[in-house]
Amino acid sequence: MYSISFEKNLVEGLSLISPKMIHPHEKVIDEKTSLLINYLNTFNESIVVSSILCCSKSMVIIDGHHRFFALKKLGFKKIPVTKLDYFSNQIKTGLKENFSKNQIIDCGLKKEFLEPKSTSHVVYCNKSKIWEPVILLSSLFKLNFKN
Repeated sequence: MYSISFEKNLVEGLSLISPKMIHPHEKVIDEKTSLLINYLNTFNESIVVSSILCCSKSMVIIDGHHRFFALKKLGFKKIPVTKLDYFSNQIKTGLKENFSKNQIIDCGLKKEFLEPKSTSHVVYCNKSKIWEPVILLSSLFKLNFKN
């Protein structure tokens, strides 16, 4: 269940994927990742986490860099990913669009990472007619610590 109204073909899939197949485009704030890891370690057997949002064609992360790095450092062999039609006009790289989608994809594939929080992707809500944070397209996943 999503809390916004959007074009249904925007979400192209939802699955557990090897971290080796996923490409970040931004650096992360180490302290923020460490805090997230410490928090997740307080759970005993499983955690509930929002899926990482990726471009369906390139598997470049659109949203969820800190979640991605935390899950990777915790040793998860599969990470929950929501695949998006990134080149839809329903998604923008931010309200000011300082970077193009192609620039972001290139940064991820070439491993030439942008500074942390350089982008803040948004998605258009058909109901409210405003741009909302793209994380609202994520799904919640329960992951078990013991694989």
